[in-house]
Amino acid sequence: MKNIAAPAIKQGLADPNDYEKQSVWRAPAITWRWWPVFLRNLLVWKKLAVSSLVGNIAEPLIWLVAFGYGMGALVGQVTLNGQPVSYMLFLASGSICMSAMNAASFEALYSAFSRMQVQKTWDGIMNAPVGLDDIVFAETLWAAFKALFTVSVIMVVMLLLGISHEWTLLLAWPVLLLVGINFACIAMIFTALAKGYEFFTYYFTLFLTPMMFLSGVFFPREQLPGWVQAIAQWLPLSAAIDIVRPLFMGQMPANPWRDLAILGVCTVGSFWLAMALIRRRFRA
Repeated sequence: MKNIAAPAIKQGLADPNDYEKQSVWRAPAITWRWWPVFLRNLLVWKKLAVSSLVGNIAEPLIWLVAFGYGMGALVGQVTLNGQPVSYMLFLASGSICMSAMNAASFEALYSAFSRMQVQKTWDGIMNAPVGLDDIVFAETLWAAFKALFTVSVIMVVMLLLGISHEWTLLLAWPVLLLVGINFACIAMIFTALAKGYEFFTYYFTLFLTPMMFLSGVFFPREQLPGWVQAIAQWLPLSAAIDIVRPLFMGQMPANPWRDLAILGVCTVGSFWLAMALIRRRFRA
């Protein structure tokens, strides 16, 4: 996968070996050239949009209907911060964050890995005046866009089902975009480390699934042991749910800046790490 001459020329380095000497931990060099890469992914996706949407939307809606109406009929209401909330509303506000997480993760894992390793699309793009940093940035934003598109459709279904009609749902939309960017960046770390598709099992089994159950998607975190709550409150999915859930109830989040800071720090740190690992991979 070694392709150092093109990146070196794009950065104004006369000797490609100078590119080898640069630290992989240097700041990302993002230019406007990320946009053609993003547009390329969009044009390809348009040909497969229907099947892609079915896969991304069907599963979260099944979760919502099965647990919301099935378990919701048994549970009825849950107590959240001392206030009774219908289980359907509780589940919907958590599952839409989970949907953003899953949609962004799938795209940044399987699709990005296919373009990077299997199809060698990234190598082909770097023969044009586009740097590796621009490609990674475009892939991250593309995964976040697909996540936002998915949750937007799910949100429309929730509106049709009458789960919530609060105007504050509009404020949840940019938060869900940030959630998509965050988990796309995290997923890109595993993409940088993967040797094959089977590696992603570790990501879903050891990272996403525990986070899904610890972050309050299906039940209040207050039901967990105290030491687990102390850890769970710092998870990015927990921060997302703590912002979005009150918005579904027509309320403003209690600590939005703390939760946004968690998402922001996690996003920047994950992207920086993913960028360094991918640079190292392309030098190998």
